[in-house]
Amino acid sequence: MTSRPDLRRALADGLLTGDGAMSTYLYQQGIPVGVTAEELSLSRPDWIEEVHRQYLEAGAEILETNTYGANRERLARYGLEGKVSRINRESVAIARRVAGEKAYVVGAVGSINAGRVPNWSRAEYRDYYEEQATALLYAGVDGLILETFLDLEELTLALEAIRPLTDLPILANVAMLEVGRTRDGHTLTEAFAHMQKHGADGAGLNCRLGPLEIQRALEKTVVPEGLILSAFPNAGRLGLTEGEFRYKSTPEYFGDRARALREQGVRLIGGCCGTTPEHIREVARALEGLSPVPRDNPELPEEKEVRPRVEVRTRPTVAEKVRRETTVIVEFDSPKDLDITGYLRGAEELNRAGVDAITLADNSMATTRMSNMALGSIVKERTGAEPLVHITCRDRNLIGQQSHLMGLHALGIDQILVVTGDPTRIGDLPGASSIYDVNSFDLIRMVKQLNNGISFSGKPLRQKARFTVGAAFNPNVSRIEAAVRRLEKKVEAGADFIMTQPVYDAESMRKVHEVTRNLPIPVFIGIMPLTSHRNALFLHNELPGVKIPDPVMKRMEGLKGPEARRAGVELAKGLLDEALRYFRGIYLITPFHYWPMTAELTRHIRDRQRRDQAAVMSRN
Repeated sequence: MTSRPDLRRALADGLLTGDGAMSTYLYQQGIPVGVTAEELSLSRPDWIEEVHRQYLEAGAEILETNTYGANRERLARYGLEGKVSRINRESVAIARRVAGEKAYVVGAVGSINAGRVPNWSRAEYRDYYEEQATALLYAGVDGLILETFLDLEELTLALEAIRPLTDLPILANVAMLEVGRTRDGHTLTEAFAHMQKHGADGAGLNCRLGPLEIQRALEKTVVPEGLILSAFPNAGRLGLTEGEFRYKSTPEYFGDRARALREQGVRLIGGCCGTTPEHIREVARALEGLSPVPRDNPELPEEKEVRPRVEVRTRPTVAEKVRRETTVIVEFDSPKDLDITGYLRGAEELNRAGVDAITLADNSMATTRMSNMALGSIVKERTGAEPLVHITCRDRNLIGQQSHLMGLHALGIDQILVVTGDPTRIGDLPGASSIYDVNSFDLIRMVKQLNNGISFSGKPLRQKARFTVGAAFNPNVSRIEAAVRRLEKKVEAGADFIMTQPVYDAESMRKVHEVTRNLPIPVFIGIMPLTSHRNALFLHNELPGVKIPDPVMKRMEGLKGPEARRAGVELAKGLLDEALRYFRGIYLITPFHYWPMTAELTRHIRDRQRRDQAAVMSRN
């Protein structure tokens, strides 16, 4: 653009109007949902060109390319990963045709993580950013704008990958879930200084929040000298109005707020989701003839280090106790009805027998049961037993998961087992949705984030949680080495102990010990007594993750009722004697609410402990 100063100079000296939303505006015009806007640069370039033209005519002085999601990872969802370079080049060409000598063209690079759980490969993301930026630069943009980064860590990686490729200006915008802070817990003051250090010419805010919330955030932020400020707010918050999801802010309101953003020293003002050419027209009118306002940073009070309070646990957790002595966890699932009288009696007897924790599954086999959080709290209060509740990835979205964990913390239930959860189609409500916002690795990491006093969204909490997190391990697989590698990933994610699926023979005990002996966390070996021959047949042939050896199957053959349960207990005692040669952690699973079976097995363990201790004392 020979008739205008280069973009860096224009941003440093002037006050510029950016453009508005691309994708949401296209959808408002009737583009089918499910079509990725970036691909339209190839299939319908006339549509993209028309949007750019409308924004130019509305007064936009900077046009962003239609490339927010034009990276390999996102395009792969549509089978377009082989067209990364072509989509980016064509998008630049479209914007350039419209801009001519009237506007600058900046290449838009969006966050790849884009609001998902922050679990990503640095090496892969670096390659993706480098690939997209290279295509945009080759096509001839005037600069680059990095947008909608919730996490400063990911934005830093993008800057590190892109800055060495060009001397053109790079603007870097974060998006906030909480006003004034990134999802990974950094204040905007920290984030802006960090972005400048890593090569950003400009920094700012875009998406998620409206103009007033962005203004509020900037009022409390120290902006480094020389850093160009930008703001691309949404048209307010998205809400349901008359049966439709809409953005509330009118174009007139948007223009009014543009003047307020200018007072904060913002040099580039445009719009993000929900904005239209009419919003940008009002911004351009509001800023017409005005000069930029020098940034006047607030004088922030000296911050005292605020350390989230940690409540001290009065009793050792199972993960702590098992390192010193034999520790018994008994699974006793919540009832499927509303009567808890029998359940509480069983919990009381298990506690009297000497269990260290009663663990309650989270709607096991996708079958509806009483809330394990509510029942665990009642058990703790009325029997004194220590509850250890399971949490599945299946039943709650991330909002519900954090809320559930916060509730457990408030109730003093701080020992949990994180599991994936059986799919709903196998349960008693097969039409229910399986959520699975995250997998078990992600959820373990996020629980540990709560232990650091940081919410899932990155918001500091006034207290640190104190969850001890267990993870599940199924040794009854054909390729146990692959299962162990998966288990090691759970340990890396932050698991504190392991609970295995039940095993039914001595050889399996030894094998589990051998493959887990080098893990840095304790293992609780699973044992579930059989209740009948039919029960053994079902477990072996129909229940995933369980194998019953032939000798055990023959021992149970023909047995039923109390006689079968006695045989199941005796078999389990033999397994326990073998297990105690290798493991201090025992995980007993109560079948069909037959708690007397696991109570007797717990007494067997405690009796053996006493005999072993007496033998040691007599030798001394």
